[in-house]
Amino acid sequence: MSNPDILRENTADPFAGERLKLSPFHERQAALNLRDAWSSWNGYKFADYYYDVDYEYFNIRNLCGTYDICPMQKYLIEGPDAMAMLNRMVTRDVSKLRVNRVTYCCWCNDTGRMIDDGTIFRLDEEKYMLTCGSPCMAWLRKSCLGYDNVTVTEWTENLAALSLQGPTSFATLKTMGFEQVAELKPFGIMHVPFNGTTIMISRTGFTGDLGYELWIDPEHALAMWDALYAAGADFGIQPYGESATNMARLEAGFLMPYMEFNEALKTVNFEYDHTPLELDLGWIVDFKKPHFNGRTALLKQKQEGLKRKLLKLDIEGNKTTEESILYNNKACSHEIGYVTSAMWSPAVKANIAFAFVETKALGGEIWAEIYHYKELRPHRKMALCTIKDKPFWVHPRARQTPPGLT
Repeated sequence: MSNPDILRENTADPFAGERLKLSPFHERQAALNLRDAWSSWNGYKFADYYYDVDYEYFNIRNLCGTYDICPMQKYLIEGPDAMAMLNRMVTRDVSKLRVNRVTYCCWCNDTGRMIDDGTIFRLDEEKYMLTCGSPCMAWLRKSCLGYDNVTVTEWTENLAALSLQGPTSFATLKTMGFEQVAELKPFGIMHVPFNGTTIMISRTGFTGDLGYELWIDPEHALAMWDALYAAGADFGIQPYGESATNMARLEAGFLMPYMEFNEALKTVNFEYDHTPLELDLGWIVDFKKPHFNGRTALLKQKQEGLKRKLLKLDIEGNKTTEESILYNNKACSHEIGYVTSAMWSPAVKANIAFAFVETKALGGEIWAEIYHYKELRPHRKMALCTIKDKPFWVHPRARQTPPGLT
């Protein structure tokens, strides 16, 4: 199914214009979505889960699974000015990115508030691909002002993409005939022949474990799926949805839009958006490179200090802290922050969370006010929080080259 608008083109359907687009992989995914648990992402029909969220989580932690990233926005940026344009737009130094490499980045408005994060793939000397969670064409076009030799092309529907994550992901690709992937380093790109076309494989992902992303033209998407699932049959391959992804990414310490941060261009209330420094992304803000959007504001914030900061918290007990307010003591004398994402982590065997906390409160205790239900009756408890400096869970094989078969 290479036409994502097939449902929208049904002239007999009075609601055709409101139907969700279908991924090139939808035919295979629909057969495996036993619970019909669908959501939407950028106008695409998108799986929240297929069978059971916990089952899918454990599958990608112990075997391997596929996650459809076709709805992720993709843009080609090409021309002699492509690097200069991107280097002015994003906070990271794109000039350091080599051909066939990928880097994580973010971009801000002039006040340093983060618009979105994503990845940049350097496909050739003057050719890049930017991927991100939300549509960004308007901002990309504005960012091209002043550059005569750069073009931006919407590429989302021209490229089918599937994330393959988990301990047996490399074994699956090797069985598929791609032994050369053994030498692919983290954030590297490799092109391999497949059925008369080419698959681009990047060693990237969102789980903190060994993983890859496979990119192919939509016409060959189902053939790639079938070959991948045939190769992965002995390695436990299963599809997984957004809910399991959210669990894995939180353990790995990755941010999620609309959970950890609001996109600045869509935020109404003052300072309800965030800067990269507040989000603990200072490591991708390069003040040594020339001017970039938001540099002046971010440098001022760095010099004056932050009012709040995103932290990783280990919370006592096993009651999760979704939407919890944080206080400076057990008596809740002063409100000092709030939780953005939380879960009981099966891998870490701990109660973990991301939370924004006022920096002036960082020298003292942090307590979470938790409301939970027991047989329909609400209960309240206070739990002491401990700050963690590193991701909650990242497996060493995520960076090993060659990665091994398990």
